[in-house]
Amino acid sequence: MQFKHPEILYFLFLLVIPILVHLFQLRRFKKQYFTNVRFLKELSIQTRKSSKIKKWLLLATRLLLLTFIIIAFAQPFFKAKDSKNSSNEMYIVLDNSFSMQAKGQKGELLKRVVQELLENTPENQTFSLITNSETFWNTDIKSIRTELQNLKYSALPFQLESAMAKIKSRKTAFNKDVVVITDAVGMESKQLKSIDKEFNTYFIIPEAEHENNVAIESVFIHQTLDDFYEIGLKLSAFGEKNKQIPVALYNQNKLIAKTLSKFDAKEKTIYFTIPKKDFHGYASIIDNGLEYDNNLYFSISKPKKNNIISIGTAEKSNFLSRIYTNDEFNFNNFTIETLDYNAIEKQNTIVLNELDEIPQALQTTLKSFVEKGGNLVLIPSSKTSTANLNLFLKIFGNIQFKSLENKEKLVTKINFNHPLFSGVFENKINNFQYPKTKASFGIAGSNPAALYYEDQTPFLTSINNPPDASGSSVYIFTAPINGENSNFQQSPLIVPTFYKMGVNSQNNGVNAITIGNNNPFLVDATLSKDEILKVKNETETFIPVQQILNDKVKLTFNDFPEQAGNFGIYNQNERIQNISFNFNRTESDLAQANKEALSDYKTTDSIETVFNSLQTDRTDSQIWKWFVIFALLFLVTEMAIIRFVK
Repeated sequence: MQFKHPEILYFLFLLVIPILVHLFQLRRFKKQYFTNVRFLKELSIQTRKSSKIKKWLLLATRLLLLTFIIIAFAQPFFKAKDSKNSSNEMYIVLDNSFSMQAKGQKGELLKRVVQELLENTPENQTFSLITNSETFWNTDIKSIRTELQNLKYSALPFQLESAMAKIKSRKTAFNKDVVVITDAVGMESKQLKSIDKEFNTYFIIPEAEHENNVAIESVFIHQTLDDFYEIGLKLSAFGEKNKQIPVALYNQNKLIAKTLSKFDAKEKTIYFTIPKKDFHGYASIIDNGLEYDNNLYFSISKPKKNNIISIGTAEKSNFLSRIYTNDEFNFNNFTIETLDYNAIEKQNTIVLNELDEIPQALQTTLKSFVEKGGNLVLIPSSKTSTANLNLFLKIFGNIQFKSLENKEKLVTKINFNHPLFSGVFENKINNFQYPKTKASFGIAGSNPAALYYEDQTPFLTSINNPPDASGSSVYIFTAPINGENSNFQQSPLIVPTFYKMGVNSQNNGVNAITIGNNNPFLVDATLSKDEILKVKNETETFIPVQQILNDKVKLTFNDFPEQAGNFGIYNQNERIQNISFNFNRTESDLAQANKEALSDYKTTDSIETVFNSLQTDRTDSQIWKWFVIFALLFLVTEMAIIRFVK
């Protein structure tokens, strides 16, 4: 027991006063003689004994009364077991990612957590609140009540390292209490290493009632017919399977197709046939899981022919004219002597087909071409010098040719995860007609290859998004593919490979951009210096980062828009192009909740428990009130003794 005012205990010396009063009575007794002396003597003895008992009782009660009054004024207390952290600063880290849309016993997890914060946070408690998208420093629950009630789900995944970095940046002389509220979806053990061991950290893990969820992952054009597109919707099911999900397709907010699909596997693709016209709508499903991944917005523009030129001898380019047919492509071949440099800007893809040397002027022009979003395909010649090739490739990235090896090799492996083959193969192929080359260049670089030789060296590799490029790619073969050196032109692989390299997705593909993906987007537009493009729909308008490139504009969207949906790109009031945005699907799998990683940390079930625990552990037990109560009891006891004890 400790005292807030221990100096008052010196008044305990006052206890001497009642002792002196009781021991040295100033009252004198007079002798009175009566005739019946014996009877009076016995009565005197009894009265004297009763009086002594009463005096000792009064002495004891008065001493205790005075003692308890003095101790009460000294304010005794029991020191809290965690008193050293009583001045800690409070930080609350709240996960408001889309996985918190899952439903618990009392509704959506995030909404329930917000309600608990509003109900159980002490009004005099100062704290800082950090969410995925917003930060409130040194506030209280009254000040941010409205902001909490209007808190929206964030497209940004929960990043514990980012929150901890913000907390550590707040320099203070006090220690820190950190309360992390998250469902632990996507939580990795390495993220926990960002927690400062000196922090007093609590984890609150709200749990969903079930982990069932269905998400629309992506959309693609499966087949292009004369008057129709056959599009494929890729859906993923997490948790329970063998359930039926309604799937609908909307164009301009009008229902154009609907079906009922039963899931018997984790992934399923559903196909719809739509007219070969502009499409600006979304696909939608209804399930009992998360809501954010139930809609996928996408746009399909009226197809444009892709412009492709091949630079090389005509006899070596005949196979390209059979792939790039007139119905989808405008294909032309030029020799290096007849090449019109002014035509390069208008192309979507350029094939350098076994040039013995790449002139410096052409290198400079092609660098500008790639920076403006064009695709470049390099097929080396066995007669070219590696020095000339490497000088050219250095423009686009860190990849270099080695010397030519006169050794026959088989192409035996397809990298199905390479962007070039995205959506090309329905199933992975292990056995196919292996093409071969008689001579090939070695290559140094860390870029993933699309096709591999049997010795795991690249046959076809690429440099995706070279520096300052606009979503373009540079594809590089490591061997000549003419008939004398290779039979690749007779392989079934040649058609899908060159077709995908020649197609510009913005001309003949689905437009469905993921919010937060900073890949540039090219728009055909001619702007003056004072004109800017805006992106808007009925509810949101923003101006993207933009760069004028002759007759095109390169747009970068960063973390905009805030909400998924269909938008239009406008030059003043003129609608130039349709565009669609979607949230990343990283939060769809609720089974990613990694609660085991938190086993070494303090976890609790609610924010109320945290505040109650901190209040109990850090508040001194004030017991002076008990001493006041006992003093009053002894006062009452003294009065009773005086009145009733004879």
